[in-house]
Amino acid sequence: MNTYSILIHPDKRLRTVAKAVTQFDDTLKTIISTMYDTMYSARGIGLAATQVNIHQRLIVMDVPKTLDDTAPSSASDKLTLINPEIIAQSDEQKSHQEGCLSIPEQFAEVTRPSDISIRYQDVDGQTHQLDADGLLAVCIQHEIDHLNGILFIDHLSRLKRQSLEKKLQKHLKQQNEQ
Repeated sequence: MNTYSILIHPDKRLRTVAKAVTQFDDTLKTIISTMYDTMYSARGIGLAATQVNIHQRLIVMDVPKTLDDTAPSSASDKLTLINPEIIAQSDEQKSHQEGCLSIPEQFAEVTRPSDISIRYQDVDGQTHQLDADGLLAVCIQHEIDHLNGILFIDHLSRLKRQSLEKKLQKHLKQQNEQ
């Protein structure tokens, strides 16, 4: 299994705005496969290419139906989004506890639109549209934010963000001492 290193906040490369994918070839398929391996190895449900220092508009996801869902996912649960864009969103907002592989072991409530519609391309360059709600909508919005150089902590108040960043630094220091 090949994996990429995941960038950890405050790495400035996480703030890079990704460029559109234009080549739909075997190299792209290899990147996608390695991103899935990386995401599963890190026990995540979504990963944006920006998080592994590949600045292309590419996301891999495997979102459980519910947070309590422990059933193994099937290949059909995997979702690869290339050049995704939100084309509609509900006025209704919902808060969810979010975490991030680039901000390990830190979680916070983030408010986002509860329903979204996106347009994206698949690995062959075909365009699709998807309506999402619940955890899937949260994950898609979170990962698209990464492609735009935005982290979930940017949606928090300054005080909450600073507190979370202090906890992250303490966690990383403890991890390095082990």
